Amino acid sequence: MSGYVDGFSFALGGRQVSVQDSVAAGHVTTGAADLLAAGFRQHHMCEPGETAYDLARSAVAGLGGERLTDIDAIVYATCLPANACLGNGAGFAGTGDVKHLMDFPASRLQAEFGLDGAAVFGLTQQACTSALGSIRVARALLAAEPDLNRVLCVSADRFPSGAHYEQAYNLISDGAAACVVSRSPVGYRLLAAHQITNGAMVTADDDETVGAYFTYTHRLVCALLAKAALTAADLDWVVPQNTNVKAWQILSRLLGIDPARVFQDSLPDVGHMISGDNLVNLAYLAARRTVRPGEKVLLVMAGYGMNWQGLLLEKA
Repeated sequence: MSGYVDGFSFALGGRQVSVQDSVAAGHVTTGAADLLAAGFRQHHMCEPGETAYDLARSAVAGLGGERLTDIDAIVYATCLPANACLGNGAGFAGTGDVKHLMDFPASRLQAEFGLDGAAVFGLTQQACTSALGSIRVARALLAAEPDLNRVLCVSADRFPSGAHYEQAYNLISDGAAACVVSRSPVGYRLLAAHQITNGAMVTADDDETVGAYFTYTHRLVCALLAKAALTAADLDWVVPQNTNVKAWQILSRLLGIDPARVFQDSLPDVGHMISGDNLVNLAYLAARRTVRPGEKVLLVMAGYGMNWQGLLLEKA
């Protein structure tokens, strides 16, 4: 069954902070020179009181009303489990009633946007790969249930107060991203998906994460291309996560990909938006109208857990 993904929208935390200011404020541990050399200029942090749900609401609203008609399901993904619930411990502590721990943001979205016919699904254990995982789950739902036609995918996360806005030497932004997966031949056709999980690395430190990144990403991409009976030469665009710009200079050589085909133009100003980087970069590509029908796009993401996940798309 062909599934198509379209309508890339995103929202960022309300406070825009330069690398230099974040270093001075102690929001990160790596020095400004190294972060700037990695390609980062600024990132976005939520204002006090601004929640992951606020970001999700803004990203979904950015899709526009037409794309939100006849939604049959919502797949809501979070990297940090705490962002999968709007409740806090105070209500539970005062009453002992666990319903205070089941205030789910996907249900709030369904009600707020009037998506009354939409069933709700949640992903919380795929870390930074969860936005790609939501698209994969959406396509599987369409394949398994012929009466479903349109699935809203949402990913939203914000770091808690006091957190370091850096992971594996990458500058982090609070943010959310959304798209729609459907049977309608618009946007991009989903050609193949692949995921690798190495649970033994769940507590990997930053250096161990960087050390494993290249081996597992190479393995992921090769397996994904094989699923679609394609080679690296068939790729027109690579849209990775917003990690150190040197990472894909190295991976391009390992995979035999022209570095000019790697698109992560949002990196300097958006930073690593947890699990939404691929969708943000696709939104940048869409704004520039640079992808032609029939061109093939590789999306790649790595995350803690440890997880590596990728999608192959073809422009409709």
